[in-house]
Amino acid sequence: MNAAQLKQFCAALPAATSRLTPSPANILVYSVGEKNFAWFKTSDPEKWRFSFRVSPERFIELTDMPGIKPARYMARFHWVTIVDVRTMPEAYLKELVQWAHEKALSGLSRRRRDELLGHS
Repeated sequence: MNAAQLKQFCAALPAATSRLTPSPANILVYSVGEKNFAWFKTSDPEKWRFSFRVSPERFIELTDMPGIKPARYMARFHWVTIVDVRTMPEAYLKELVQWAHEKALSGLSRRRRDELLGHS
């Protein structure tokens, strides 16, 4: 899975939205409600590095893998950064991103979740 495919996958998750933060940050942020679940760095030298939230157990597992490191400023919240998403198995990456999305969704109030997902 390349960066373009992963961007499509993130955007297609239920109630997901994206926004591009202006310079100097230059980050394409994916969120649900007001909760972020993933982002891409869009400027050099870290262009297309992908960061997202994981469980504490997965944080330890993933940061031991080559090409994955604790996300700058967000590691204390169990966010990781993948240097090149093409190196990750597609099914595993999708599973991790879906978990991050669900975690963000669960952080919203029930009323806000229902609004976003179109439940009565």
